[in-house]
This record gives sequence, structure tokens and C-alpha cells, in this order.
Amino acid sequence: MAAVNRLRIFVSVPEIDSAAAQNGAKAPLTLDEFLEETFQGTIVRNSDAIDLNSRTLNVEVDIDNHGGRIKPGAYVFVHLKLPDNAKKATSSLIIPANTLLFRSEGLSVGVVHGDHAELEPITIGRDYGSTVEVINGLKPTDQVIVNPSDSLTTGTPVRINASKAGGSK
Repeated sequence: MAAVNRLRIFVSVPEIDSAAAQNGAKAPLTLDEFLEETFQGTIVRNSDAIDLNSRTLNVEVDIDNHGGRIKPGAYVFVHLKLPDNAKKATSSLIIPANTLLFRSEGLSVGVVHGDHAELEPITIGRDYGSTVEVINGLKPTDQVIVNPSDSLTTGTPVRINASKAGGSK
């Protein structure tokens, strides 16, 4: 037996978007089953802690389902509105995780400038495992050093291997 008048939806919100998970906020829902329809949910609570394994915030959304149209266990899409001050620049970049340098000054990457390296501090967004999203600190034209040595410093001479540049070979 299942209570279907009010459904509770559990959502794992990525850490970078957790500012959108405010209790009482509206959370529109869509389902593939009802293509032209949006259902209104409300965030009723969240765990107030980021899960260390998944880097997500657990959130509960309730939806009024008195008509019983949505079946328990159905797959839904929850659309959260980010606060204006939480929106990130739309020009994020994805780089390999093996380009990151973890230093006491913070996270950085080595970038080629002419014939030498420069350490550029960066801010990452989402971590996809083998790649990461960079939301601040890099330009699309920057040449990032892959597998940099731990001893890499600003000013270190570099030589680009032409056969591997651009990742085409």
C-alpha cells in the first residue's frame, strides 16, 4: 500500500548549485510521461550538509498528487532556480584532472606563455572524475600543461611537443 496524495521526491543537488535548495522554494517538475505539463513542487527540507562521497546536497521536494496522476517511483526532472548572485559565468571550461596542481596557495594549473610556464590560480565547479569544470582563472585560448611536474614553477622553460599539441595524435 502506498500513500499517493502527496509524493516526496529526493534530489541530489550538486554542491555548486546548493544555493538553489532553500526550504520553501518552488521546484517545478516535469515528466517524460506528461510532455506538455509542469507540476509544482516545494522544497520542504534539505540535509544542510554536503555528502562527502557524491559532493551533493540531499533535498526533499513534496508535490501535491491528489489526482494520483504521478505514480510512486516515477522518474521526474526537478528544475531549481539559482539565485542571481549564485549564477556562474556561462564560459566555463572542462580540463583533464591530471592538469591540476595542489599547492599551499590553492589550486592552480600550468599554462604555456611563449616559451615558459605560468602558474594560474583557478576555481573549479563540478568534478567529473577524470575531468573538472573550471569556472574562473582560464581563457579558452590558454594552453594547459598536462601531467605537470610537482616542481613546476612560474618561469620554468617549456617546449611544446608538436606531434601531441592539440590532442589530435
